[in-house]
Amino acid sequence: MLNKLKNEMIDYFTGDPKRIQHFLKVHELAALIAANENLDEKTRLTVEAAAVVHDVGIKISEKLYGTCTGKQQEQMGPPMAKRMLAECGFPLDVIERVCYLVGHHHTYENIDGVDLQILIEADFLVNLYEDNVSRDGILNAYNGIFKTESGRLLCRQMFRI
Repeated sequence: MLNKLKNEMIDYFTGDPKRIQHFLKVHELAALIAANENLDEKTRLTVEAAAVVHDVGIKISEKLYGTCTGKQQEQMGPPMAKRMLAECGFPLDVIERVCYLVGHHHTYENIDGVDLQILIEADFLVNLYEDNVSRDGILNAYNGIFKTESGRLLCRQMFRI
């Protein structure tokens, strides 16, 4: 299912290597953190699927508004994610949670589960690098966002903090 979903997202973002590489990196880091945190199989599947489709709302947002703010991504993403996940055969309860995660991956307060925490941390790890964030910005993210032991370790290792 996950490989089929990745292929769907690659097709969806055809011609946009930056977006394709972004979600693939977020997926890999989310999978690593989830495995290192010893999550159960269903939660790992949910985290990984969410990492693949977390930015699916960007394309729709850009088409409708000419921009793709985090809030716009959270609003536009879940319906497309739901369609893709259903087509790939994900269970309904996983689809519902993934859509919730997609709809909250730029909301950093009231994080309601380890799956959302891991998605946010994986996305931050990639964005900190891709956006060439300053050391102060990285430290602020580390202290304010990262909660899992595995995510904190990866952040320290990647950015030597």
